Amino acid sequence: MTNRLLTSADIYKALEDVKDPEINTVSVVDLGMVEDVVIEGSHITVKMLPTFLGCPALPIIQKNVEAAVKTLAYAEEVKVEFLHSPSWTSDRISEKGKAGLKAFGISPPPKHMAEDGSWHVDCPYCGSTYVTLDNIFGPTACRSILYCRSCKNPFEAMKPMIKTM
Repeated sequence: MTNRLLTSADIYKALEDVKDPEINTVSVVDLGMVEDVVIEGSHITVKMLPTFLGCPALPIIQKNVEAAVKTLAYAEEVKVEFLHSPSWTSDRISEKGKAGLKAFGISPPPKHMAEDGSWHVDCPYCGSTYVTLDNIFGPTACRSILYCRSCKNPFEAMKPMIKTM
């Protein structure tokens, strides 16, 4: 039997199936949470950036990442390491991830913030720009609740976490 070595591409492909536990249309890869993959023989370490350090879903994400990587041949030991630096930013979300958020009814974060710190997103249902912030505090630390004045639907939006340096 030939012992083919695992590659980073193998690991990333397996992680594409690991969805955010609260948003089943977006993978941890498309959210930009995977910072690095270290392969030392059959020992794999996946270094991840949590969207928020206090995210209650981190143990679930860890378990799901470990399970996905362990399905690969020659992956004997899998470790998930949550990094504190660099900080995750919403500009790490891929275009596929933004489409997945929108399909789930969550407006993707804006690409830019105004100089005064304000931000604007469009309604994920009708695309209207006529939206208002209903509550900065959404169901999770990374989301806010907005209201579309055009289609009359409340919706969530990912908060912009943009690197300002």
